[in-house]
Amino acid sequence: MTSSADRDDPTRRWPRSVYEAGSEPDPRFTFANERTFLAWIRTALALLAAGIALEALEIPDHTALRLVLVVALSLLGATCSIMAFFRWARAERALREARPLPSPALAPVLAFGLAVAAIVIVVVLVAP
Repeated sequence: MTSSADRDDPTRRWPRSVYEAGSEPDPRFTFANERTFLAWIRTALALLAAGIALEALEIPDHTALRLVLVVALSLLGATCSIMAFFRWARAERALREARPLPSPALAPVLAFGLAVAAIVIVVVLVAP
């Protein structure tokens, strides 16, 4: 069983680079940061599910193009998942050091990636 002192020891929490910095922020801000992280993880899961759905339903009918879209959506999902963790860590560290929150580097990546994927899907579905 872990004692309260062990849980509060910053050297026992991971990632240490986050928890050894600054002081404990208001728990509400930490929980909000965690909810944002989980929202990005849900987005990553949705991107992976979209890729699997394209493959399972064989949409679009062009095999090579479908493969490109499946790989692109899967890579976007993986990128979203990885970047979500680093975004959480940067925001948590900023909260602990009472600094302004970092800008969201993940949003433009997803916005442009999904826009390209959507345009390709629409063109393929509309083209004879």
